[in-house]
Amino acid sequence: MGSFKNNDELVDYLVNSGVLKSKFLVRAWRQVSRADFVPAKLRPQAYADEPLPIGLGQTISQPSTVAFMLELLRPEPGQRVLEIGAGSGYVAALLAQVVGERGEVIALERIAPLVQQAKKNTERYHFSWLELLHADGGLGYSDGGEFDRILVSAAAVALPPELSPQLGLNGRLVAPVGEYPQDIILRERTSEGFKEQHYPGFVFVPLLSGKVAGE
Repeated sequence: MGSFKNNDELVDYLVNSGVLKSKFLVRAWRQVSRADFVPAKLRPQAYADEPLPIGLGQTISQPSTVAFMLELLRPEPGQRVLEIGAGSGYVAALLAQVVGERGEVIALERIAPLVQQAKKNTERYHFSWLELLHADGGLGYSDGGEFDRILVSAAAVALPPELSPQLGLNGRLVAPVGEYPQDIILRERTSEGFKEQHYPGFVFVPLLSGKVAGE
């Protein structure tokens, strides 16, 4: 795992290692700094390729893992994207940067203080098309219609059955699933139904059910 002085060095590392490829994602990564989404005392470590704690038992994921998942997701400008497990808001901000003002990102987080933290972290980017909500993401967001992309940022024992029906035609869903260590799965909705691929060997915090209120 590398440790870098600034955001551009981190992005260069991800690109040179072959994990970050899409022009849309590379551009978003250069415009959204990970340092804006970690606790102040950990900012000297913000550009390390490792997970960092953000409080309340949660983490901001390792950049190379985030890049791997987003490359599987393949977000594009103008799309509607649902993220489950927003945490610090970092991945939601990357997604919002990709989809742009013609798109929409809805990010769900079950822990109320983290929702407020994520909103504060993303304020500086002025993403009016990003909505951070306090909600039980294990059920998805059934009021939101269908999404082009769905990203789950925490691990469930099995993929929640409520999520696949919320995926539009030609949509892509990426989620970590299983016991420790987890597989990252890619589920695609085609005209013939769903198809799925598994990528083993990852570790995530668990996807839990039920909203947690703030103090």
